[in-house]
Amino acid sequence: MQRIKTSLSCLCLITTLLLITAADSTEDTAVRLKLAHRDTLWPNPLSRIEDIIGADQKRHSLISRKRKFKGGVKMDLGSGIDYGTAQYFTEVRVGTPAKKFRVVVDTGSELTWVNCRYRGRGKGKVENRRVFRAEESKSFKTVGCFTQTCKVDLMNLFSLSTCPTPSTPCSYDYRYADGSAAQGVFAKETITVGLTNGRKARLRGLLIGCSSSFSGQSFQGADGVLGLAFSDFSFTSTATSLFGAKFSYCLVDHLSNKNVSNYLIFGSSSSSTSTKTAPGRTTPLDLTLIPPFYAINVIGISLGDNMLEIPTQVWDATTGGGTILDSGTSLTLLAEAAYKPVVTGLARYLVKLKRVKPEGIPIEYCFSSTSGFNESKLPQLTFHLKGGARFEPHRKSYLVDAAPGVKCLGFMSAGTPATNVVGNIMQQNYLWEFDLMASTLSFAPSTCT
Repeated sequence: MQRIKTSLSCLCLITTLLLITAADSTEDTAVRLKLAHRDTLWPNPLSRIEDIIGADQKRHSLISRKRKFKGGVKMDLGSGIDYGTAQYFTEVRVGTPAKKFRVVVDTGSELTWVNCRYRGRGKGKVENRRVFRAEESKSFKTVGCFTQTCKVDLMNLFSLSTCPTPSTPCSYDYRYADGSAAQGVFAKETITVGLTNGRKARLRGLLIGCSSSFSGQSFQGADGVLGLAFSDFSFTSTATSLFGAKFSYCLVDHLSNKNVSNYLIFGSSSSSTSTKTAPGRTTPLDLTLIPPFYAINVIGISLGDNMLEIPTQVWDATTGGGTILDSGTSLTLLAEAAYKPVVTGLARYLVKLKRVKPEGIPIEYCFSSTSGFNESKLPQLTFHLKGGARFEPHRKSYLVDAAPGVKCLGFMSAGTPATNVVGNIMQQNYLWEFDLMASTLSFAPSTCT
């Protein structure tokens, strides 16, 4: 089920309870509860008021929106190949009035942020990126650095301790596993989304990052990131609390141009798209094993009918292994003990192709495909999952086109021990549905068109 933090100001009394069993007592019994207002525990009055107002507004907004919204959220989702990246993009409308931004869809990231200019800080419009001018938005409100939200709740989102005055915004230095980073200030803002019924809805009071600077190849062609991890502060948290605890996406071929797209959908009707889909499979989705990521229980990998010899500890998250599904990682990363048998097993079927080392492509197994190669000669790669489900990616998803005339095995070694990551290319042309209430992941081959 969804992890929505309930720090609500109506829960304003802290009680010390005395549990009394009076069934065998012949005397009148009274229960005394010691009541103390929660705010007596909060030392800074300015921060206390800000937290109270913020919590009240959040609760009221949630109540109002749950009564108001029908249907689900529907967002276009396409490949970023035309922008020179192997990420997948959608567009969001931020602020009041709403401005459009192209963002990376990232199930491995908690923070939603956009390229932003605030109080003179920020690059502005560079490299064809759009910029959110925060002070022009009527709904933009920074999170104060003295608040509990900043000092406690946002610590996992890399909030900084710098806080010279109560009016200073809460700042962050958000770091990604691939070395990318974004710096800016936290704020509450309105995001406008399209619904499955054709209408639009304003989602108010969402936590976003106003990023005045950012770096990394992952952001090429993007104005920001849509954070979809399983976290109290991600876009997923808000969307699933309002529209139902499911979301789904179908990733088109990663080489598709920007005119080809499918949808990212939130809501109970998340799988009801026009996508042509084969019968589905379902496996447990572990939401607490490797937080805030979406963990699946892989029990083995086979090539054709042959199960590969991979130590079981590779799949054990309690010993540093385990496996996650991540739309923000392109290739599939495997622990060394899984990587070696997979790539050497596949390479045996490619011995007739010339081995090459393309410049700028850090993949170990690449081959010249100028003489032609029939992909059907490759054995079917299969991930065997807990509960009996099997994920059988398309062959083009693990022998990928890396450059003109060059194909590469779409894997990288993650070292030892390591979390295994099923990247977005491996996920392409499948419909994926995450049921956060039932803790299940359902998937099926699909055209995604």
